[in-house]
Amino acid sequence: MAISRNDRAFGISKYGIELQHTLGGFVSSVSGGEATADVVTERLGSDHLTKKHLGNVKYEDITFKCGSGMSEQVYQWIATGFNQTSQSRGREDGAILYADYDNNEISRLTWTFGLITEFTMPALDASSKESAQMTVKFSPETTRKTWNSSGKLSFPADSGRQKKWLPSNFRLRIDGCEVGCSKVSKIDALTVKQKVTDNAIGEHRDHQKEPTSVEVPNLVIYLAESHADEFFNWHQDFVISGNCGEEREKGGTLEYLTPNLQEVLFTLNFYHLGVFKVSPDKASAEPGTPEKGPDAPSPIRRVKVEMYCEDIKFAFSAAAMYGGR
Repeated sequence: MAISRNDRAFGISKYGIELQHTLGGFVSSVSGGEATADVVTERLGSDHLTKKHLGNVKYEDITFKCGSGMSEQVYQWIATGFNQTSQSRGREDGAILYADYDNNEISRLTWTFGLITEFTMPALDASSKESAQMTVKFSPETTRKTWNSSGKLSFPADSGRQKKWLPSNFRLRIDGCEVGCSKVSKIDALTVKQKVTDNAIGEHRDHQKEPTSVEVPNLVIYLAESHADEFFNWHQDFVISGNCGEEREKGGTLEYLTPNLQEVLFTLNFYHLGVFKVSPDKASAEPGTPEKGPDAPSPIRRVKVEMYCEDIKFAFSAAAMYGGR
């Protein structure tokens, strides 16, 4: 009778993030970070065989998703990741930890000098009941994968009890448009991108990463047409009348709230907002049509307001961190 081996595959059920040897919290998903190299094809030789060799080693960008309940260090990394005047420019060493259901660490992906290249805050919808998550993408200079790690992930006891973050709980303020902002029902996702370039060093195979520029998204909101007078007037003056100087641009804030609407988790501060388009939102079928029937209520007429933005700053509160310090 054959003797069976006791080798079993293992399952990964939890992902943790570590910054500067400090556990920062659980993340819902993670991808990337693999080492790779370009294959260089040489010119055909006398033997009619194409020679190939490897170029410089490269490391894929790492992407993870998380919500509230992370450590202060994780949120601070995000807050400084696009700061053009910061000396650190958001560079962090850290690791992605892969663990089983019992928090036993199975493996880890360690990186050095991670530079944030993309940060996305989710779309907001007053009717949504799903959990909200932010997405962080960063470019490491090097990564190393290790297996058969020992020990447990020892996060603080309350780190698993994250405050639920819903995309329906938000508060928008734009200077001079306070009434209209109180009636905003949806806001498109906001993604800030930072371009990086490789700085090759002749004696090293690994390239250093240097940031070059930051791309700031437009702010796109949806609200009832009946409460959009402030935005129509701003559009008339700013776009049609041509009074679009810097002094006519506006500032604003977007606050992400806890379910009880009493605490602020995260804040986005907008600088130099300028409206450039106000248009009707996609209309649905009117009452009396076969799609809805004769007794269906009239749909609310909504408008879509699009504004450019020159800069966005991310801030977090104690309520967003585990422990609520």
